[in-house]
Parts: sequence; C-alpha cells; structure tokens
Amino acid sequence: MKKYILLGLLCWSCSWLFGQTNSKVDFLKGEIDLFIQPTNKTIDGTIKYLLEVAEKTNEISIDALNMQFRSVLLNGRKVKYSYDDQHLVLNKKLKGDKEYILEISYSCRPKQAVYFLGWDDDIDQNEQIWTQGQGKNNSHWVPSFDDMNEKVEFDLSITFDRNYSVVANGKLINTSENEQLKRWNFNMAQPMSSYLLAFAIGNYSSEELVSSNGISISTYFYPRDSMLAEPTFRYSKEIFDFLEKEIGVPYPWQNYKQLPVRDFLYAGMENTGTTIFSESYMIDSTAFTDKNYVNVNAHELTHQWFGNLVTEVDASSHWLHEGFATYYASLAERELFGEEYFYWLLFNKARELEELSRKGEGESLLDPKAGSITFYDKGALAVYVLHQRLGDSSFKKGIRAFLNTYQFKNASVSDLMEVMEGISGLDLSDFKKNWLEDTLFHSEEIYTTLRKKCPPINIFIRMQRELITSSENNETILKQYWDATSSSEVRKRIIYLYYKSLSPDFLRMAFKTEDLKVRQALALIPGPIPEGLINNYESLLLDQSYITIENTLYRLWIQRPEQRIKYLDQTKSLVGFSNKNIRQLWLLLAILTRDYGTLDERSQYRKELFGYTAVYQPMEVRQLAFGLIGEVFPYTDQNLKDLINAAVHPVWQFRQYARGVIEGLLGNEEQKQRLSLLLDALNGAEYQYLSLKIKQE
Repeated sequence: MKKYILLGLLCWSCSWLFGQTNSKVDFLKGEIDLFIQPTNKTIDGTIKYLLEVAEKTNEISIDALNMQFRSVLLNGRKVKYSYDDQHLVLNKKLKGDKEYILEISYSCRPKQAVYFLGWDDDIDQNEQIWTQGQGKNNSHWVPSFDDMNEKVEFDLSITFDRNYSVVANGKLINTSENEQLKRWNFNMAQPMSSYLLAFAIGNYSSEELVSSNGISISTYFYPRDSMLAEPTFRYSKEIFDFLEKEIGVPYPWQNYKQLPVRDFLYAGMENTGTTIFSESYMIDSTAFTDKNYVNVNAHELTHQWFGNLVTEVDASSHWLHEGFATYYASLAERELFGEEYFYWLLFNKARELEELSRKGEGESLLDPKAGSITFYDKGALAVYVLHQRLGDSSFKKGIRAFLNTYQFKNASVSDLMEVMEGISGLDLSDFKKNWLEDTLFHSEEIYTTLRKKCPPINIFIRMQRELITSSENNETILKQYWDATSSSEVRKRIIYLYYKSLSPDFLRMAFKTEDLKVRQALALIPGPIPEGLINNYESLLLDQSYITIENTLYRLWIQRPEQRIKYLDQTKSLVGFSNKNIRQLWLLLAILTRDYGTLDERSQYRKELFGYTAVYQPMEVRQLAFGLIGEVFPYTDQNLKDLINAAVHPVWQFRQYARGVIEGLLGNEEQKQRLSLLLDALNGAEYQYLSLKIKQE
C-alpha cells in the first residue's frame, strides 16, 4: 500500500484476533444468500454450510455478532443451539467421518464491516454499500469464522435494487430479475478465509481487460468519472502480467476486480479476487505525477498470492502478507518506472526505519503487535535482503515452492524459512536473527547494497557526509554534486533539504532544468520568495503538478497582493486531487480578496467552500474544508453539526481529527455554548459523544 496519507494511507496491518476453532470439524463449502435493505441498514440472510466431521464431537461454534436467527437446521432438521450475541453454538452429538449440511437463516443490522453511505440524503447517484472484514469483522453480517485458519469455498448471492451494480468475490454466474429487484449469483472455485469475503453495491460503470494468461480484469468507476478511469487504472494489465511472471505461480482465482468506494477505511483491501480501494485514488493525468494508484494496485494484487492463496497462521506471521505485498509492489514499480525509482523507494524506507531504530522504537517482524511501518516497510526490506542473499534463481524457486506447498492453506514464517533453506541449501539463521527477530534496524547492509546498485544514492550519501565533515562553503559542495549527476531524486533533495544554503542564483539555475520533481521541490520551499525569482515562481502555476500549483498559488497570493486577481483568474478552473485541494484553496483566497468578483459571486464562493464539510462529501474533502475554514472563519452551525458527525465517523483517522478540533473549540467558552445549544438537534452516537465531551469539560 501507499504510505500512509490515507494509509496512510497502504491496507491493512491489524493484529488479528481469532474466534473459537472447530478443530474436529472442517467447513468445506458455504452458500450465502443475502437480501439487503439499505433504508434501515439491515440484512436478511441464509448461509448453508457443507461440513465434514473428522471425529465425533458434541458441539460446533460459529462466530455471529448481534444476529437474530429465524432457523438453524442440521441436515434439514431443527437443532438445539445457544447464542450469546457473539457465538452460535450447536449442541448436538455428531459422528466422525461424516458430512453434514448446516443451514442458518438470520437477520442483522451490522455495527461494523458493512457500510451504508448516501441513503439518508437526497443526492442522486450518491448511494453505496461496501464491506470491510479486515481479519475478523465479517461475522457482523454473515455467520462465519473469526479465524484465518478456517478456509471455505464460498458462493454468494445478493438480491438488491436492479438499478445498481453489485460486485462480489468470484465469477458472476447469472442474474435474475423480479420486478424492481435483481439477484446476482457469484461462484468461487477455491477455498478462502472468511475475512476475505466482500461485496460492494453502487452506481458503477466498468471496463474489461484481459491478462496475458486470459484472466478477466474488471475495473469499476463512477459514470461521472469516466475520464479518470484510464489514469487511475493505468498499467493494471502490465502489473498483473508482471506479478504473475515474477512470482512464478499462476493467478489463483477465476477473475480480478477493482472498484473505488467513498470513505474507505484504508487505501485498499485485497478481498479474494475483488480489491476495494479508496476513491481518493481516482485521479486524472495531471494528478498521476504526484499521487497515483499504481503502488496500491500492485500491493493489493500481490496479496492474492501472499495472504489469500497462502494465509498466515496468526499475527506473528503477518510479514508473509504485508512485507511481501510491499516488496513485490516495489518490484512492479521498478518494472514500470525504472531501477533508480525502485532503489530510492528502498532508500526512503530505510531512512525512516533507521531513525525509529535510533530512537529505540524499532520492532521485531515476529511481534504480532508491531505497527504498520514494521510489517510493511521493514518487512519489504527484509524480503529484499533475503532476495539478495539467496540470489534471484534460488529466491524465485523458493517462493514458487512455498506458494505451491501451502496453496489454499495457512503457513507460518518458520514454514517459509524451512522451504527457502531447503531450496537454497543456505543456513538462514543469521537472517532470521537480524531481520525477523531483532528490533534493531540493520541499516548498513541495506545502504551497502543500495550504494553499489544505484550510483545516485551513492552520490547523495557521499554528499551528505561531505557537508558534515568539510569546512568548505555548503553551496559550493552542493553545486559540485548537482553538476555531478542528472538524477532528479538527488537534485530535488538538494533543493528541499538544503534550501537555506542556496543562493537565488543557485535556485534560478535549478528552475532552468525544467525538471518537474525539482520544480516541485522549489514550490515546497518554505518562506518568502526572493524578489528576483517571482517570474520563475509564476511559471510554476503552469506545471503539471497539483502539489506544485497549490503551494505556488498560496505563496504568490501572500507575497504579491497587487497580482492576486491575475493569479486567481489563472487557476479558477482547477480542482486538483479528489480532496479538491486547489479548488478549496482558491475559494478561500477568492473570498479573502476584497476586489475579486462581485459581492454575489463571493457569497457563492463562500457557500461552496462552507458546503464542503457536508456529510455527503468524501471525508478527505470534509477534512480539508474544516481545516481551511477553521483557520480563518468561525464555523457555521451547520459546519459544527458536520464536525460532530465526523467525530463518530468509522474511519479512525478522520474521527480523531474531528475530535481534536472539537476539543479545541470546547476550550473556548463561547464555542462551548454554541456546541451545547446544538445538542437538542442531535441523536444517537452524535448526541452521546458530544454530551459526554461537554460534561467532561
């Protein structure tokens, strides 16, 4: 996954908790039938399991949270059961070496795992339903297993309004219609862990690609975003073909689907054959330069092998999921963007991990409670080191042997190490100690390799050491290294890291390179623009980079008040990323520019900006609007209501942000009174949260 803006923003690093395991029972097949009612956010469902009892037992346990059961049948007959709102336990003597059919009919109003968006507003084409099981939460909507070790071949049927698209795991076998309702029937051919079950419902169009091996790749997008489909899903076929060849094991599922949803909890999630990702990655060709879906695309696709085909036995082996997905995603980017791009990815990860290790905050890759940066970035670097130590041939043979040995099963890190040692004939105990068990980050091994393989990284490290040890003027040293390389990565770091040492003449020289990355670094330099460089900075407003344009517009607007109208006219039609970064900044600046537009126009600008906090807006749009408005204006009552709504949002990063803003407001007596007056207009979780916060103050 990408790191970690939404990710943060790159999917997907929880410590899994497991429910009760039925050690004497093997669930072979599950047929799920759902009728979903979005207005009251309920699901009526039936799940029919084919199970095999290995040896006689007196009970079977299934995870099912807050459900009501209409019937529980075993081989067509009612069976006694107990239920505690979390576990459905069948109390029945079952014979060994025999198959049974268990059928459960139920209703539920999921508190987690199923998200209903847009059904409470009057915005047309705004409705969505999507799932996010993440380890153990799918038992909120289907009686299943909070245990990755129980693998089942699931088929899924969903009945819903015929005017929507329904996407789920597996191959769509057929559909049938009855008046306004439509039934979609999906088939899976292979077993999987139930946390990887998924469906999504909304207004979608789609395009079909076909891999070199004939696998169907479906890319979904909102009809209004048809122009964004190509840049968003750019290289999807190339990524698929590369990973299948690089991993060396055929893609294990019938087809592959990708679709965006609003307010997703992570960057993306690798449900079996069906990746759901944040709509913030729907981008145009200009945004592609700064932020694209390529890494998330490759990361989630890699999980179809590492995580879905072979699944960790428990969280102490989470490296097998995230470390390998992150590494292979980097390999895919190397294939697309080149060797230097790849090595700088590794270098950036190493620098961050080195700093954490220096602070004593390093973690073992075998620690089930380790954080994202450990499982993703340290995990990827550990795979890289393993790849280098074994050599390409042995590494690839080992990966193929591991995936084929444990396909559709669960495995541990020890299982992988045993296979890799057996294939390579090497003793990997030192690797295990330093890279898997140790909390320290062994940076020198990484840097030594990177300096040999990537000359620009070697130049950059030499430059940094010389800046520390040499008595020569910093700019003189920086100029020597600037001239010694044409690497955009080295040059942008010189600008951004050492701008305080650079003269206007040096910066003017940098502008002449017309390198997009260097120019972006120039736009991001804090502080006033040197007077002699105003014309150079004005040229940045024409760059194909929304980050460059946003930062340049703000800096020029601040520094050249007499030219504000020109700058606003020049950028009036720009929107920017999915969070509308340029449009929202533009609206704020237009409102604050007294002589820009008529009073009525400025009133409309204000209405538009203040409207971006609304609950039907994507969370990234809302968060930016809260920030911009709060810096300059008092919130309206509607903004405050929207903020309270955000404080109980399911995405924890957005929820935490909103709560921080509210806590700041409660520190002001006038704002506290305003919030208190809004209590009567609230209900449910919003009322509970705010009333408790006010009492605590």
